[in-house]
Amino acid sequence: MPIAKLILASASALCILTSIASAETGRVTGINRLTNTISIQQIQDGTVGANSGGAEEFKMQDGVSLENVHVEDRVTYSVSKTGGAKTITKIDRQK
Repeated sequence: MPIAKLILASASALCILTSIASAETGRVTGINRLTNTISIQQIQDGTVGANSGGAEEFKMQDGVSLENVHVEDRVTYSVSKTGGAKTITKIDRQK
């Protein structure tokens, strides 16, 4: 019985950790203010000339504004993944 409780507690902790927001850096490639979505191409750290792949589209969390963000801006953002949907919970334009 104690082993089952340990496994259940570990599984619960894993679910909680996967839903916690993570901070990322990227370049804005598109903004749709009508649907409150933004496309961001992630910037990879490390090797010079590393290819970062395509842009990914995110929904914006209620209360997070897109007013100060424009296409081609470099941004730092936090993403929360809940139920398979990725939502930006915080976004800051880099200077």
